[in-house]
Amino acid sequence: MYEALKNREKRIAVIGLGYVGLPLALEFAKKFDVLGFDINPERVSMMEKGIDPSNELSAEAFKNKSIRYTADPEDLKEAHFYVVAVPTPVDEHKVPNLVPLLKASETVGRALKPGDYVIFESTVYPGCTEEDCVPILEQESGLTFQKDFKVGYSPERINPGDKEHTVDKILKIVSGSDAVSCSEIGKTYGAIITAGIYEASSIKVAEAAKVIENTQRDLNISFMNELSIIFDRMGIDTQEVLKAAGTKWNFLKFYPGLVGGHCIGVDPYYLLHKSKELGYDPQVILSGRRINDSMPSFIAKRLAQMLIQRWKNPQKTRVLVMGITFKENVSDIRNSKVADLVRELMAYSIKVDVTDPHAEKAEVKHEYGLDLCGEAGSDYDAIIVAVNHKEYADLQEDYFKSISNQDAILMDLKGIYQPVENGLTYWRL
Repeated sequence: MYEALKNREKRIAVIGLGYVGLPLALEFAKKFDVLGFDINPERVSMMEKGIDPSNELSAEAFKNKSIRYTADPEDLKEAHFYVVAVPTPVDEHKVPNLVPLLKASETVGRALKPGDYVIFESTVYPGCTEEDCVPILEQESGLTFQKDFKVGYSPERINPGDKEHTVDKILKIVSGSDAVSCSEIGKTYGAIITAGIYEASSIKVAEAAKVIENTQRDLNISFMNELSIIFDRMGIDTQEVLKAAGTKWNFLKFYPGLVGGHCIGVDPYYLLHKSKELGYDPQVILSGRRINDSMPSFIAKRLAQMLIQRWKNPQKTRVLVMGITFKENVSDIRNSKVADLVRELMAYSIKVDVTDPHAEKAEVKHEYGLDLCGEAGSDYDAIIVAVNHKEYADLQEDYFKSISNQDAILMDLKGIYQPVENGLTYWRL
């Protein structure tokens, strides 16, 4: 397979051209012929013009690449090496939503031919590729797994907004349904990944490795969040505690904060789902998720208490929330816990304005029903800096005072600033 791809006798197809799929497709297109497939024709049209719908890549990234974009599933029959990079979210009940992945498997299955390879990059629970996706590939293609086609799993490790750790500079885990497929998949990815390739012993091992990467980070942050709740009651600055503890060489430097997005805030639920299916009810993972999911409520309640302590009726106060994307310097608002925080504040009848220099106004309205303000107003009783966008880094105390009422509160959820005096009450996690 690798030799045929290298000699351009066969083509790679990347299914799903979002934060993960598009950078990968363009990287492959430096060395191979690539077909980029997305179900959204509008997104396809933008990419044909050299525009990244996710606002992550510049126009330069599209130049001199051997790639063709399409929204027509029939075109996928031209390919032989399929990479599936579609979202794997959870539903409102925190249950894995495999619909995008299973639909993509159906689409690929209808294009599958003898000798083809299918590689999944979407985050899933161990066993999903072989137990859920492969039967669909067989059913739609009429082919037999292993005899007629091979499957692999290579977990994505894209970090949105990170211009240093780009797709080619992140070590890539690969796996295959047998030794030959693993080797061929490894060589294909190895042609574009400069950081190196790690061959996992099985598809399940590779799936498990991916899902625990983000689960581990989720648990570490949940511990910091629980500490911040405890230290807040003690009147201790959590950031000062972590600074002191961090002087020990083996102290792990994690920080409290809102845990959202489509990875850390979602992936643990995939492991939870599979564990419960097998009769084991995880305690540590569930506890960490419970703490992180409760942080918007904790912050809103804390602000309401602080307002009341200042003899301010929450129903008559105005609060500015700065930032609604799930992390800094990206436009992605999926699973943003800031949106949950805004709703919690509104539950206290607080009037909330939201600004963000990176988020799209229409997308925020569609996703959360919230109206994004173009610019901050004035006379705020509290300001919450929720995301550490680069635009916020150099803001001074005078700016916050200029848009606030007397005795206002500045809540710095990311610990961007140092405690301030002279008219502002400073609070941070």
